[in-house]
Amino acid sequence: MVMVVIAMILLSLLLAGCSSSSPLIPGIFLISLYYQKYVPVPSTAQVDYNAHNAIAVVAGEAVLQCRVGYFGICINPDGGSWLCSNNATALANEIALSQDPLNLVWLASQFKDMIVFPYLLIIAVLFAFLCLLILATFPNWENEGEGEDLHLVKRFPTRSVAQISLISIFISCAFVLVSVLWQHTASVAASIIVQDFGNGSVRSGVGTSAMVLGWFGLVFLVTIMIGLLFFCLTQLSVKQTEE
Repeated sequence: MVMVVIAMILLSLLLAGCSSSSPLIPGIFLISLYYQKYVPVPSTAQVDYNAHNAIAVVAGEAVLQCRVGYFGICINPDGGSWLCSNNATALANEIALSQDPLNLVWLASQFKDMIVFPYLLIIAVLFAFLCLLILATFPNWENEGEGEDLHLVKRFPTRSVAQISLISIFISCAFVLVSVLWQHTASVAASIIVQDFGNGSVRSGVGTSAMVLGWFGLVFLVTIMIGLLFFCLTQLSVKQTEE
């Protein structure tokens, strides 16, 4: 039960990333876009080798950072405090043109609205919670016998209850696996494209904390599923032995 609770907390933190300016929440993000001058990367596939110069002129001295979560976007226009909202228009109205000349806030909004899909994780958390409720009904250790024959006995739950808990945690694992793979692939792809387009002026990166929360949550759920699978197999073996 403890592992189910831990997995639910990890996934809930992942979903809460960039949803508010509370401490640590802006640090949980899927992708980060920010202005930073660096040596452009040349390539023979570039038709216009000097395109980075035009981008650098437009970018100017902007230092804005933008982070994207499942339900929100956080921006840091000048290196100060973070501003977070689920409405990109509201964030854009808080900054000047010179602070985001390449429209990174808009790009972040497009990524959140068109690519990010949080509902698989929400469903996974609900199924994990269902499994937690079922596990809470499992019998505890009971005293059996009298006097010197008194000993502790672990009662098995009914077979149907054990199977329902296994099915619910399996569904949760499947949804988390799909969601985390989707999150990882989409974030890496978007990060590379944005940085290459802003060659020399824009950097981007994938949120390590979000990846850790997602994969560790999956590991906990898989561990629980394996434990329940062994439990069901043991229960079946005991029943066959008795028969």
